Amino acid sequence: MSIKIVCQNKKAYADYNIEETIEAGVVLTGTEVKSLREGKANLKDSYVIIKDGEAWLLNCHISPYSHGNIYNHDPLRTRKLLLHKKEIERLRGKTQQQGYTLIPLKLYFKGPYVKVEIALARGRKKYEKRDIIKKKEAQREIERALKNK
Repeated sequence: MSIKIVCQNKKAYADYNIEETIEAGVVLTGTEVKSLREGKANLKDSYVIIKDGEAWLLNCHISPYSHGNIYNHDPLRTRKLLLHKKEIERLRGKTQQQGYTLIPLKLYFKGPYVKVEIALARGRKKYEKRDIIKKKEAQREIERALKNK
């Protein structure tokens, strides 16, 4: 099966420590799928909640379809995620622990289906982000020095 990535949440890797990732299906309308095929989506500031035994994707912006007329969708509509009951219960238990949250990382087509990769993540503090940047820069310097020898 071919995978075509529509959009990624690159900022999530900087702002969170990713513990684990899960693939979930998304319930969409026809115009949303057509808009995604045009690549018009944004995962910035979006997150996942678990409510009444179901997983929901909030603040995911899918632009209205250019030829959608009156049947177009609301761009910031809450969308249901398709996961098994056991997965939802396990994620709900983990998110109730202090500091854990569910965030979407990628929105992509897997064959004819739209999938979202969600991550169980823990937020980073500002000083942790600085430390990681320093480590990456130091690693780059080491690689440059070895390359030039």
